[in-house]
Amino acid sequence: MTNVLIIQADQFRADCLGAAGNPDVRTPHLDRLAGDGVRYRNAYCSFPVCTPSRYSLLTGLHVRQHAGWSNRCTLAPGIDTFPRALRRAGYDTAAVGKMHFTPTYLDVGYDRLELAEQDGPGRYDDDYHRELAAAGLAPVTDLTDQEHEFRATAPPSYWDTYGTGRSNLPEEWHSTSWIGERARQVLTGWTETGDHLLHVSFVKPHHPFDPPAGWDDLYDPAALTPLPGWTDTIPAADQRHRREYFDYEPLDLPRLRQVMAHYYATITHLDHEVGRMLDLLRRRGLYDDTLIVFTADHGEYLGFHHLLLKDGPMYDPVVKVPLLAKFPGQRRRGEVSDALASLVDVAPTVLAACGVAPTTPLPGQDLGDPAAGHDHVLAEDRRHGVAGMVRTGSHKLLWSDAAGEALFDLAADPYELTNLVGDPAHGDQLRRMREAAARWALYDATPPTYVDPAAPQRGAVTTTDRAARQELFAAAVAERLRHQL
Repeated sequence: MTNVLIIQADQFRADCLGAAGNPDVRTPHLDRLAGDGVRYRNAYCSFPVCTPSRYSLLTGLHVRQHAGWSNRCTLAPGIDTFPRALRRAGYDTAAVGKMHFTPTYLDVGYDRLELAEQDGPGRYDDDYHRELAAAGLAPVTDLTDQEHEFRATAPPSYWDTYGTGRSNLPEEWHSTSWIGERARQVLTGWTETGDHLLHVSFVKPHHPFDPPAGWDDLYDPAALTPLPGWTDTIPAADQRHRREYFDYEPLDLPRLRQVMAHYYATITHLDHEVGRMLDLLRRRGLYDDTLIVFTADHGEYLGFHHLLLKDGPMYDPVVKVPLLAKFPGQRRRGEVSDALASLVDVAPTVLAACGVAPTTPLPGQDLGDPAAGHDHVLAEDRRHGVAGMVRTGSHKLLWSDAAGEALFDLAADPYELTNLVGDPAHGDQLRRMREAAARWALYDATPPTYVDPAAPQRGAVTTTDRAARQELFAAAVAERLRHQL
């Protein structure tokens, strides 16, 4: 059998890798991983929100099939996952970092979970925040950005900078460092003869873009190049998204470059921790025969159409994800694939590499097969009503019940600025893409979201001191605010 290491980032724009041609960001360890395997240039998530996308990765199913429509949902017990399948096959299974489950330690197949959550009740249940509280520390920068009660009292500097800035935590207590350290502890326990699965999921580079001291000044904002798709103003078609998490109309190039500097710093910090994990495997002689997958749950606008974060249309920067796969036995080293791929391909890829058959047919493909690839990929969204996407190699169809349809010829219009729905010359293309959406019932009513806060859990499940942590963190935020005003 084969060892498996899944490394997942959050809100990682696909072109923010040196290997992807980004002129500024420094990702030497991920670039080396890409050189040892295959980099998929056209990989997409199934839903540009954390939990729905993560459930698609775990199950190999589209969101319509697993019914996890929001960040407060539970994976139904009858739905299989690749961790469950590997556990049944005798694998030691573990997860470290951000899982974003309901309940926090939901049993999806990992026997051991060490969690570092960012949102909702998980923050007050998990290992990371329990240890922070025990050390008398509070993630003030993150809390101010993520929790509504604290964000409502954020100082003007928070809004002026779009929430970017140095973390108040020392580097060793930053979530990226904590997750990397816990992941290395798990990898140190891997035996040469055993069969192991580790899923490492970083909180970053998800906002707030708050690298710790020593990383926050890594990039000179003035030297950074805005990424493709930046526009000086918000296009008319996107004006309804002007005020999502922030008001994006005032975003200008100096502010954007500062945001980029901190976003890139969180990526380089993450890359550093990935490198430490991979070097450990190399030293132990386990690297060559381990399947290693790096990806993210969704992307980030980072200035595309004058927007930030992820709340808005499913343009490529927010729905495309990085995807690197290093296969056992040094197969397919240094390849770059233009095939259409999806996060639903991760589960069948892992199962195939481990010689484990799925319990039911899956819509994804084994990326270990050089011929793998889709005619089209799908994504859905339910944050602003019903919305969907069909993406082929050359075109994209977006629709929503709020904004109607938009068809883009990506060869001629890679920045998705010209809607061709009313152009007779593209009528046949529009019809074919509508038919693809209809085959997947993407226009149909949404199945109900499954939520079960009492579902079976694994790991360090305790909520006994949740109130004490909440009180400690609230006091820390109030104290910071008192000094800032």
